[in-house]
Amino acid sequence: MRQTLAQVIDSEQTPMSQSDRARIAQEVADDILGHGPLEPLLRDPEVTEIMVNGCDEVFVERSGKILPTRVRFTDEAHLRRTIAKIVSRVGRRVDESSPMVDARLPDGSRVNAVLPPIALDGSLLTIRKFAVDPFTDADLIAFGTLTPATRDFLQAYVRGRRNIVISGGTGSGKTTSLNVLSSFLPDDERIVTIEDSAELQLHQQHVLRLESRPPNIEGRGEVTIRDLVRNALRMRPDRIIVGEVRDGAALDMLQAMNTGHDGSLTTVHANSPRDSLSRLETMVLMAGVDLPVRAVREQVASAIDLIIQQTRLKDGTRRIVQITKVVGMESDVVSLQDLYTFDYAAGRDADGRFRGWLKPTGIRPRFSNDLADVGVDLPSALFARVLG
Repeated sequence: MRQTLAQVIDSEQTPMSQSDRARIAQEVADDILGHGPLEPLLRDPEVTEIMVNGCDEVFVERSGKILPTRVRFTDEAHLRRTIAKIVSRVGRRVDESSPMVDARLPDGSRVNAVLPPIALDGSLLTIRKFAVDPFTDADLIAFGTLTPATRDFLQAYVRGRRNIVISGGTGSGKTTSLNVLSSFLPDDERIVTIEDSAELQLHQQHVLRLESRPPNIEGRGEVTIRDLVRNALRMRPDRIIVGEVRDGAALDMLQAMNTGHDGSLTTVHANSPRDSLSRLETMVLMAGVDLPVRAVREQVASAIDLIIQQTRLKDGTRRIVQITKVVGMESDVVSLQDLYTFDYAAGRDADGRFRGWLKPTGIRPRFSNDLADVGVDLPSALFARVLG
């Protein structure tokens, strides 16, 4: 195809430099084989998110900052064709009758599209890119998201089969952290992953990946996260990883954690560890089960062992700002205990970046002995409080 493009351009006999010829050939090839004007942005490793606000306005995120670009689509129809090409590859559809869709690119990048009449000023497309090589714990330490001590703590916690919830806002890096925590899982365990759009990149030998499915054009055939969680319990999993709980699936997830599937991981949208518990309570009630609030809280308190709070700070960096232990119930309240907190008091440097890092609160959790019983060592030095 590239040879044919070169021949067509030569046959036009239009005076052009070699660089212009190469650029035109690349643009046409991108439109036919790739994702049109977005292809250069998808190839750029520094771009982490692409936001298309109509055919003539495209923004990107670089280093945590949102910046405008010169990228443009020819017209609304051109943008619609690009969206249709993306969603059709993963068996999804988007049209006036179903104007919102979640999809993914072949590399796992997350895609969301919204069409008119829901989008008033033209079609909207958001692509959250995933690195070709998934980030490792060493990368998160280099970014300042983690510290070596918290990495060792979380690794011991995952290997000790404790249930972990990663909490945070949109774009705070929850899925990336979930990927890194998943890399700590042993190779000899059977792992089932459940997601709306498959994004997790696990390299263990025994991984089964499940993905939800929206209803077809007749309104049938929908498979929800809740359906997949219930089905996963029949697949003899050692661990269940749910990309995100956002509805009644929270009830099935908590029951799985409480019925022998220890060491499960999931994420939830919330602003703080306390808020994440409230969100889980609300989502359990969304399952339509008539349970008293105390019973729901007891279920949450007994199922979840640790909450990791992640935030995208004002300087654009994504940091873990709290690691909190769920202690249990005290009266009608779920008791929490901070093990690590982010040091905001360290201030900022000349470039406006936060100097702080995750510091231990000095509290050694009581479950350390429980981890030792399953052969996982948790040195006391990980919880030593840094003075001064």
